[in-house]
Amino acid sequence: MTGPKTHRIEDGFFLSVVVLVSIAFAAVLEPFFAAVLWGVIVAILFWPVNQRLLKAMPTHRNSAALISLTLIIAIVIVPAILLTFALVQEAAHFYGLIQSGQINFERMFGQMVAALPDWAHSILRRLGFSNFDAARITVTRGLTSSFRSFAGQALLIGQGAFSFVIALGVMLYLAYFLLRDGDRLAQRFAEAAPLRPHQREALLQRFVVVIRATVKGSIVVAIVQGLIGGVVFWLLDIPGALLWGVLMGVFSLLPAVGAAIVWGPVALYLFATGAIWQGAVVVGSGAVIIGSVDNLLRPILVGRDTRIPDYVVLISTLGGIELFGFNGIVIGPVIAALFLATWEIFTEMRKEGQVGS
Repeated sequence: MTGPKTHRIEDGFFLSVVVLVSIAFAAVLEPFFAAVLWGVIVAILFWPVNQRLLKAMPTHRNSAALISLTLIIAIVIVPAILLTFALVQEAAHFYGLIQSGQINFERMFGQMVAALPDWAHSILRRLGFSNFDAARITVTRGLTSSFRSFAGQALLIGQGAFSFVIALGVMLYLAYFLLRDGDRLAQRFAEAAPLRPHQREALLQRFVVVIRATVKGSIVVAIVQGLIGGVVFWLLDIPGALLWGVLMGVFSLLPAVGAAIVWGPVALYLFATGAIWQGAVVVGSGAVIIGSVDNLLRPILVGRDTRIPDYVVLISTLGGIELFGFNGIVIGPVIAALFLATWEIFTEMRKEGQVGS
């Protein structure tokens, strides 16, 4: 005969099996972690589009998902591939200019320092920056190694085309089935999750909102800011305009840093070398146009209620990049936002006396 004690042992053993099998399955998926992540993201982003298509063709789930997938390829994948190829070429060209000495960061830094007025030199000396030669060498080495590393990564992307194609195929394949069967999969997940119904609904809803807010409110804004900066640099005939634009887009993801970390030094160099009106255009476009994109677009794309504090975005983005590489740009803020949302739900439940009841 079996009693309550035996049942508890069996339940505990089965729970251990569930945990171990889940960990093993996660380990199997680990090589395609990025593909799975972005497959989920694009499916969530294009879910409203797929739902509208289903309303127009309610008995053709496969066709609706296929049309949605075609839109994903046309709107997201093709432009991203074209940008990647252009970036690889630009990085290789820029790296060649550094190697040949046509772009010399040491000379540029020396020109900037020499163009500073006497009062600026005295202020820097009072702050302890008196050894300009050592600073020039340090800055030069840092910039050169950074650009070489960036160019090297871009070239590796081009060389790893086969792995990229495989990952892209996995992402699109997963996105198709998530779009087709997403509601049923979400329902099965909700039934399996050991949470109360209102907790499941609240967390799933927050997860979807956070994904959309992070991508639309951060990635889209970064793309727009990088595009504007790149176009301005191209119009001013600044070498490596595409590369500078991508860097501005990347740094715009960091609220405390922003795209100014790129266009600011470029503007200073232009002023120092006598290109006054070009420097003024860079400062004006950076401070007015690029700087206002975030304030204008983010409330429209996301809404003010879902925005998390800038300092949390900064720390979580840096931490995410450190742990997950490029994917951490999305994973870090998502984890931070889910952390805040979970504690918000928990606090509300405590106020309503639902915890422990």
